[in-house]
Amino acid sequence: MSTMTREEIEQGLQDNRFAPGGAARNAHAEVLAAAAETSGDSELFREALDNLINAYLYSSESTKMLVPFARLLQEYDKDPGAFSKGEVHSLFWQFKWVATAISESPEIPLESATGWLDEMERRYRIAGYSERPVRESELWFADVIGDDERAERAYARWQAADRDDMSDCHACELNGQGHYAMLRGDDARALEVWQPVLAGDKTCAEEPHRVLATALLPLLRLGRFDEARAQHLRGYRMARGKESLLPSVGKHIEFCALTGNEPRGLEILAEHAAHVAPLANVDDRLAFHGGVLVLLRRLRDLGHGHLPAVPYQGVPRTVSELYEVLRAGALDIARRFDARNGTTRVSERFLARIDGAPLADVLPLGLRSTALPQPAPAAPVAAPAPAPAADGAALTELVRRARTARDLGHPGSDGLWAEVAARVGTRPEDGGSPVDSVGLVDAVDAVDPLVRVDVADHRALAAARAGAADAAALVTAARDGYRALGREERAALAELRLASVAAQSGAAPGEIRELLAVALRAAEALDPGEPLRVRRIALAELSAIRLESYLRSLEATDAHEHGHGHGQERGHGELAAELTAFVAAYAQSLPDLVAEAEEMLGRIALSEGDPERAVSLLAAAAARAIAAGRPWQAVDPLVLRAGVLGSLDRPEEAEEDARSGLAHAGELTDAEQQAVVRLTLADILLGRADGAAEAAELALTAAHWFDQAGLTADGGAQARLLLARAYAHQNRNADAAEVLRSTLPDLLEHGEQQALAVREFLGDLLRELGEPREAAEQYLLAAELVKGWEDPRPQAGLAQSAADQLSEARLTPEAVAAYERALELHRLSRDAPVAEVRVLRSLAWLAIREEVTATGVARARALMAEAAGVLETARGDAPDSPELRSELAQTWHQLAQVLDRWVSVHVQEDDDEDSGPAETLGDAELTALRLEEVLLWDRAAGVYTDLGGDHLAERFQCLNNAAWTERELGRPEAGAARLSALIEELRTWPEGTVPEWILPRAERTVGHLTG
Repeated sequence: MSTMTREEIEQGLQDNRFAPGGAARNAHAEVLAAAAETSGDSELFREALDNLINAYLYSSESTKMLVPFARLLQEYDKDPGAFSKGEVHSLFWQFKWVATAISESPEIPLESATGWLDEMERRYRIAGYSERPVRESELWFADVIGDDERAERAYARWQAADRDDMSDCHACELNGQGHYAMLRGDDARALEVWQPVLAGDKTCAEEPHRVLATALLPLLRLGRFDEARAQHLRGYRMARGKESLLPSVGKHIEFCALTGNEPRGLEILAEHAAHVAPLANVDDRLAFHGGVLVLLRRLRDLGHGHLPAVPYQGVPRTVSELYEVLRAGALDIARRFDARNGTTRVSERFLARIDGAPLADVLPLGLRSTALPQPAPAAPVAAPAPAPAADGAALTELVRRARTARDLGHPGSDGLWAEVAARVGTRPEDGGSPVDSVGLVDAVDAVDPLVRVDVADHRALAAARAGAADAAALVTAARDGYRALGREERAALAELRLASVAAQSGAAPGEIRELLAVALRAAEALDPGEPLRVRRIALAELSAIRLESYLRSLEATDAHEHGHGHGQERGHGELAAELTAFVAAYAQSLPDLVAEAEEMLGRIALSEGDPERAVSLLAAAAARAIAAGRPWQAVDPLVLRAGVLGSLDRPEEAEEDARSGLAHAGELTDAEQQAVVRLTLADILLGRADGAAEAAELALTAAHWFDQAGLTADGGAQARLLLARAYAHQNRNADAAEVLRSTLPDLLEHGEQQALAVREFLGDLLRELGEPREAAEQYLLAAELVKGWEDPRPQAGLAQSAADQLSEARLTPEAVAAYERALELHRLSRDAPVAEVRVLRSLAWLAIREEVTATGVARARALMAEAAGVLETARGDAPDSPELRSELAQTWHQLAQVLDRWVSVHVQEDDDEDSGPAETLGDAELTALRLEEVLLWDRAAGVYTDLGGDHLAERFQCLNNAAWTERELGRPEAGAARLSALIEELRTWPEGTVPEWILPRAERTVGHLTG
């Protein structure tokens, strides 16, 4: 026999209704239903069954609702009259859920499932409901059993039937209509049907959550990638962590797998690891695991099958292991469906899904995800056979292109030489990898020796850039190879590289200077008829200037440590003079090298605090590079110049340069350069009223390029911060919050000021999204960052913002504590009376939030009086301050509202007398309170009148409240007179200066008061 009382069961049902969906809620609902049945109270038992059905619905155990629904239906059949109108409606509404559960339960025989549908149709007809819900249920049952003709008929009848109060909401119906179009292969039609849901015009408890997930693949298939990205960011946020939406979560995982976002897919999988185990609802399991399997298969195909995935039934699994176990389980479920249905529909659809091909190589999402490790190396295989002799002409052309690109300094040179190296192979003594294939050695011998040295030179250059330990040896070997072939102009360039390698490896200044001298002598020793002689000499001189500056800084540092200082200005001055001389010497003959020198001069000007000179020099550098046929060389000076122009508040010029830089960046192969130029332009555009959308696209791409460059935590974090700001400018707050959260750990490492700004920004976004607890957490964390600051105002503002959100979340004790801390900090600053007053008013309202008592009202009255006192004191220094006067009027207005709340709890209807306050006020006390309310509202209205038309709405509200209170005092004519005077006054105001709603509302109130 149950030990629970009726009161305990009722309280348990109340708590259970608002508990999060899941196994814990279901188990509690089951206990309550059993206790209610044992109690013998039929009404209580019906309520408990209804609660249990609803609990199952919003979980992964929705098919379990069949049993309690059957019991509830039995109760109805025994005594229909015992059911209230609301209970009858709920019972018939749940019939639709049961019809869905039948389709999703392969253990229910086909005949029984058909019988349930027939029973639903019969009962709806008898009850006088439209057949619309019946036909929709029939549609999905016909679809799952593969009866397409019946599905078509059911769809047509569903659409033709009338809507009534048993019909699904518009959002859910649109979901179904679009889903059916998608199943028939009409993605465009599906998206058209879903548009009102996707746009937020039609919503409900589970929409647009489900449509946002279902629309992802149709959007991708139609090439609408930007929309797909946005719907993923928005939709996953809604579906995350909800058991009843696991099929939608699976679709988001599938989307990631098919768009090159496998790391993001793994993160989502990890967040739902607890639900990877077998689910009671096998249809949900098939849908959720289907999305997971798409991800696992992609990871295996990419060589990541060995990576750890998530545990399954408590056992750790790799990607491959989890794939096998989930696939076997899912196929078993699909076969069970097929066995019941007598078709292969479910298996065919499932296999087609998990074998789906990627729909985009990489679709950047803007989110920070941990990159996957490099795939495990494949087993060694024999070297490929060399290209046949017939390809000799193609190889010759490839080499020609590579040499041309190299001589131009084209960014694509590396890729071309890599292709040459792959085509011809290299011997170990040439700096290549060991070659096992005799045929490949023969091919190498057949190649022009100069090509082999060029390939070795390319490898040496790559090693030098990477700071490899063997870089000097590789460069030396390339130099010797060129010299042996009589190519002294190439050997001279290698000599110069040896000096750069030495500097990079930290060699002594004397050694570096000697290598530079050797390089210059080698250039000068070239035959006077050599076309490249002047270039080699100039390049050696420019390299010496650049490296000499570095060497001077080293020696200056060393001298400083030993008590001898040379001064940075002197170093800059010498460097500038040398570069200026270089520009004068080679301005006509070598514009590309002069462009480099002018860019360096521009950077020196910036370091010396002369931005205007820097702007001029950087413009000249870019122009020379473009004129020299090397537009890619103009990108860096243009991007730098754009940033300088932005700091000089010349946004139009800054945008022009940034766009020019982006246009010239098309041939760049360096990922960081591609990222920086986009981030620069995005930052500039975000300052323009109409630039947020383009800024978002650029920031998104910049984040992707930073990731490719291995700079996710640095430039990537800044790009994502800008992306979040751009989304916020477009009111895409959910997208902004997701992006910001993904990169928050990185941003918090970039200094206290940025950490503070980011926390506050995220708090603002969460506040706008209606997530007050989470917003308050961010504000409090931000407040901790500034706790030790000498200026208390930042912490005060953050504490107040946190308190506002805690109050919104109805966490009253926490809100009071936060407000009191904010009040303390505002008073320390001594210059924030308005903020102080607003805190006091908020505390006043919290004093009567839970219950309006005499003690609470007294506390609220005292706080409002304190607020008025703060304002009166502040007005001593600024008696005519509109802000202070408005706040004072608002304080009187709110005090009157507090008193009105106190009056209202004493004016109860006869049937609510038992719930009235313990402290009953007499008529005289109530009259005195009402008179005080009228006085306060009149005083506030008078201030608002003096403040003018900007405060007309507040003025009307005060007069309107006073008018109704006058009616309660038995003086309705006095209230009507107030509003009539206002009406007459407003009719004399210029057209368009009075809000349209005020006069009609005032006239209606006068009519009620005088009628």
